Amino acid sequence: MDGSGGVPPRRHTMPRGVDRRALLRGAGLLGCGVGLGAVGAASGAGLLERRLPILGGPASATVADRGRHPGQGRLDVMWSVRTPDRLVALTFDDGPRPDWTTFTLDTLAAHDVPATFFFVGERVRRHAAVVRGRMGRHEVGSHSWRHADLATLDADAVHTDLARAHAAIAEVTGQQPRLFRPPYGHLGGATLLAASRFDYQVVLWSLQMLESQYPGDPAGHARDLAARVEPGAVLLAHDVGPADRLVALRGLPQFIAGVRARGFRFVTVTQLLRAGHPIG
Repeated sequence: MDGSGGVPPRRHTMPRGVDRRALLRGAGLLGCGVGLGAVGAASGAGLLERRLPILGGPASATVADRGRHPGQGRLDVMWSVRTPDRLVALTFDDGPRPDWTTFTLDTLAAHDVPATFFFVGERVRRHAAVVRGRMGRHEVGSHSWRHADLATLDADAVHTDLARAHAAIAEVTGQQPRLFRPPYGHLGGATLLAASRFDYQVVLWSLQMLESQYPGDPAGHARDLAARVEPGAVLLAHDVGPADRLVALRGLPQFIAGVRARGFRFVTVTQLLRAGHPIG
């Protein structure tokens, strides 16, 4: 009797016709000095650690740490914002580089449009003169150190990458990045964990330039894109890249005019966040 109402404890027996040694061999336990009793004693802990990727790697958003865990608080990911106001955030990825970034900044200044730039840290360091003193009403975010696919790296590697990018962007622009956009929009658990350590807001997008659909037609591209803008949208553009992306940059004046004609106002991502609730 075990004190649970007089019911004898249930015995776990091997099903008939099952070879005990064959079962152990199939589980990879025979020959390793591990028997069924040892498996029970381990309560599955050792097996899980060996068989499941729960203690690290690109997919894991946690680490094995009995001390202070590096993940703190919460991390938000946003694509757009739910708001009744006709607001849109224009964002640029992959810069800075000479020519394109300079052209983009000149166009935005001429039309009094604020934007959010997700800079690559290594490029900020190398082309500091392009952006130093020019960010004015614009805001900056991190787009990693060298535009690697962070979703293939573990948390330590991602943290090192983001730390280098953060330091370079802050030093050159004078702004502490508070926003982060992962290269290619790829988010692994390790990337989320590393981003949480910087208290970043992760920003993706709800609308993007359609350059390849309008080769050599900046005005047509601008008209189409302006018609697609919705309240609270985050628009992805690039100030670095292949030549076909110039269609979007050359059509920026027409795009800005078209969006404003529909009653929209351009804001930074942070201003957009303050105006509503992230949609995720």
